[in-house]
Amino acid sequence: MTGQTPFPDGLGGAVYFCFPNPQGQSWMLLGHLTNQKPSAIFKISNLKSGDSVSFNPFGPCTPEASHMAQIGISVEPLTTLSQQTPVTSAHVSKIDSFVEFSQKMLENFFNYASSFGISQSQMTPNPSETFVPLSTLQNWFQTFERRLQQNPYFWKT
Repeated sequence: MTGQTPFPDGLGGAVYFCFPNPQGQSWMLLGHLTNQKPSAIFKISNLKSGDSVSFNPFGPCTPEASHMAQIGISVEPLTTLSQQTPVTSAHVSKIDSFVEFSQKMLENFFNYASSFGISQSQMTPNPSETFVPLSTLQNWFQTFERRLQQNPYFWKT
């Protein structure tokens, strides 16, 4: 689990979390780790006690540790991991911040570039300079934003 030794072939780790709760505790599936995805950051700030999993590899959370959070990692076949559904509020958080950054960057670039806009009558001929119509930039911006919403990693392909 330190990253020094990979999981055996065909196996990965299901990551569970038990939130301290004196009224009764249960494990919640956050996600999984595999040799192809050896690390992840899980958002746990919005977890609810009712989001527990029906299959629980660890039994009840330790009652004497009701004031401490617990993490459990269960080594399971990859076929089992692919069929499990993590609690909805524990999605890996990097996509949201990446999408937000990309959108803000696009808006900033579009606003910056359009601040230099001039009309055709204001242009002075300059053979060494290329002009791009603002409508072309606007069409690119809208297309990029739409593709980003459909698949935040479209640019990797």
